[in-house]
Amino acid sequence: MKVNCTKENLYKSLDLVSHVASKSSNLPILSNVLLRVKNGIIELISTDLEIGIKSLVRGKIETEGEFTIPATLFSNYINLLQKEKIEIFLQDKEIIIKTEDSTTKIKGENSEEFPILPEINKNKSVSVEAEDFKKAITQIIFATAQDETRPEISGVYFKFSGQELIVAATDSYRLAEKKIKLKQAVENKTELILPSKTLQELLRIISINQTKTVDIYLDENQIMFVCDETELISRIIEGQYPDYTQLIPADFKTNVSLDRNDFIKVIKTSSLFTKSGVNDIVLSVRPEEKILVVESTNNQLGENIAKIEAGVTGEECKIVFNYRYLLDGLGATSADEIILSVNDANSPGLIKSKTEDKYIYIIMPIRQ
Repeated sequence: MKVNCTKENLYKSLDLVSHVASKSSNLPILSNVLLRVKNGIIELISTDLEIGIKSLVRGKIETEGEFTIPATLFSNYINLLQKEKIEIFLQDKEIIIKTEDSTTKIKGENSEEFPILPEINKNKSVSVEAEDFKKAITQIIFATAQDETRPEISGVYFKFSGQELIVAATDSYRLAEKKIKLKQAVENKTELILPSKTLQELLRIISINQTKTVDIYLDENQIMFVCDETELISRIIEGQYPDYTQLIPADFKTNVSLDRNDFIKVIKTSSLFTKSGVNDIVLSVRPEEKILVVESTNNQLGENIAKIEAGVTGEECKIVFNYRYLLDGLGATSADEIILSVNDANSPGLIKSKTEDKYIYIIMPIRQ
């Protein structure tokens, strides 16, 4: 194996794939990346057995072959090189990396034990604008459950239907949902759950590649995302996602329209006086005065009461929320003005943009 390439091209691909390489006592080779030169293509591949990433490296091929190299060492070394032109070749069980003024040997392992990435059927695919997809995942991924006692809600729900993709996440205390338009309609409705780690890696790939379009290929137990010359393959979480639509009230008795930034500032101020571990703030809607009152009390620290001018329709209401969950939902939307909809102290509240209905955030109250 012998190839020539630039530092820029090699490091970009290494940055994409080396992040997935994991340290495994059972299978040490997983901490390596596979450098494969075959059929006129230079590829870098890594996997942790749940996620696999393959990225093409632009360069000149002299001879083909493949070998695995410690991911972190390889990536850190290439990043520190000053010279642009790099020659890489295999000699015995070492990769030789030569530039104009340096020669480095890195010990690795033969590729026989490196796991083979599954082949994904590419007959059917759907595409989505990368920026739309990136924004949608960013708006919902924080709401996934952080532990895996219920694996299905530790992941993100995907529903492909017609020309629409719905993504949603919940940890039982709050729910975030976003609808995205697909570039073409899907023939059959498909529902699946993806690990949040997969989507975090996908966000990195979109950002590094500055991808314009994400192509999605669905298989029985796997999914593949293609971003330019990078492929990400992931397992699908088994199980049934809860029917979260039952949590969304059909109607609300009270709707409050207010400036998002003003609301965030008041919540942050009030958070200084919440009870440790409870994070409780009290929202009181006063329709006659056209205000929202935000209160918090800590017996050791003191209390805070603040009023916000708001457009209010409906009934008077008092409800208690976890301020952290409120801030997460408000931070996920870029709308200048938001709508807070509530029913009573024991029912979930809803946050959405006043002008855009593709994103909703449901938050459960703290019951007194």
